[in-house]
Amino acid sequence: MPPLPEAADRREQSGDGISARRVALTLLDDIFFRRRNLDEALAGSHAFETLRPRDRAFVRLLVATVLRHARQMDAVLQHFLHEPLSALKPPSLVNIFRLGIAQLVFLKTAPHAAVNTTVALAEATGITHQKPLVNAIMRRLTREGFPAMTERDAGKFNTPEWLWTQWMQDYGIETALQMAATHFSEAPLDITVKDHAEQWAERLGAALLPTGSLRKSNGGFIPDMPGFAEGQWWIQNAAAALPAKLFGILEGKTIVDLCAAPGGKTAQLATAGAHVIAVDRSAERLKRLRENMDRLHLAVETVVADGAAWLPKAPVDAVLLDAPCTATGTIRHQPDILHLKTLNDQEKLVMLQRRLLVNAVKMLKPGGILIYCTCSLQKAEGEGQIDWLLSQNLPVQRSPVMPAEISGIADMITGHGDIRSLPLHWAAFNGIDGFFIARLIRHQQGNSHDKHR
Repeated sequence: MPPLPEAADRREQSGDGISARRVALTLLDDIFFRRRNLDEALAGSHAFETLRPRDRAFVRLLVATVLRHARQMDAVLQHFLHEPLSALKPPSLVNIFRLGIAQLVFLKTAPHAAVNTTVALAEATGITHQKPLVNAIMRRLTREGFPAMTERDAGKFNTPEWLWTQWMQDYGIETALQMAATHFSEAPLDITVKDHAEQWAERLGAALLPTGSLRKSNGGFIPDMPGFAEGQWWIQNAAAALPAKLFGILEGKTIVDLCAAPGGKTAQLATAGAHVIAVDRSAERLKRLRENMDRLHLAVETVVADGAAWLPKAPVDAVLLDAPCTATGTIRHQPDILHLKTLNDQEKLVMLQRRLLVNAVKMLKPGGILIYCTCSLQKAEGEGQIDWLLSQNLPVQRSPVMPAEISGIADMITGHGDIRSLPLHWAAFNGIDGFFIARLIRHQQGNSHDKHR
């Protein structure tokens, strides 16, 4: 587990220390009780933005630790309490306990400091009457300890049952255990550069990955990093950078980027010389995409529309569909997924993905290429969707990916020629996000039921 930020113990009783914990508590309440994802909660927190950089980093660490271990924490808390966690008043008291356990058990804060700051947080949030309970539970934890688990067992325990069941069915128990265990480690920062990757790796203090992405083990304030303001690079997970590399030569071709925002793949396609039509149903998200393209000095066409219904004015050379999904392949970056996504969400997304796929096929000219991808680990949102599409008598077929096309992905290519990256891949490079990518090509002759509108 990452250590508590340097000098944090000296701030435990300071106003800044409690202020940071109050922000962490508010963020957790937003996630657990208001069902907002972590990015939304952070974007809506003025208090978070006013913290010093070190305190913001501490808040992120606290919140991520709770999200990764909440089910473990709750099981121990329930053992100590005489009432269900759902009966605690106010409801945010459970998150106060979780923050205390995060510090004491997982961030290795000195026991007296973890107890005192957790009690102080209860007082600072106006629930003074619960201080005796908080004090008693935290002191009992320091005496009796927190039950030890291997990372594999803890990974399984902290994974929702619906998700664990699918991972076992899709990959077997051993792979499922390995995948779940990877979610406890902090995710690295991956970068895509326009050109001169080796030079930028040196300037940014990053490693050059086999696929051409750069990777930093620690972040920093991104806008202050060399080349960012000048538009020389953008943040993009290494797995997410793979789909755009599978089109071949794009110079002068027209490509539709469906569900395009925030624009990492859009930027890759435009940098490769394509005329990109970036489509997203959210005007706000497309505004962010345009801002990103302006910084990168890239010209793209943007369209606010439903990608499952919109069609371009004429058939295009290629379509990239990074479909909305449960995003379980990105849990290291977004541990809130463990608590916010449900099987019902997946079922709805599967139907949306199918509508998007069918419409994407309609956009292609004969010989056009379709790349379908999701950052989900469940085969229902990846391999299963391609199987379904190919059963629909549409004018497309697989175009298998060859290992020589992208360095470093041979172990990720399936028997069908798709790419399936898992969090346990690239262990030597600190892992990679879970991703599924399939490449299809439209037949040279269409069929009567698939006329372009």
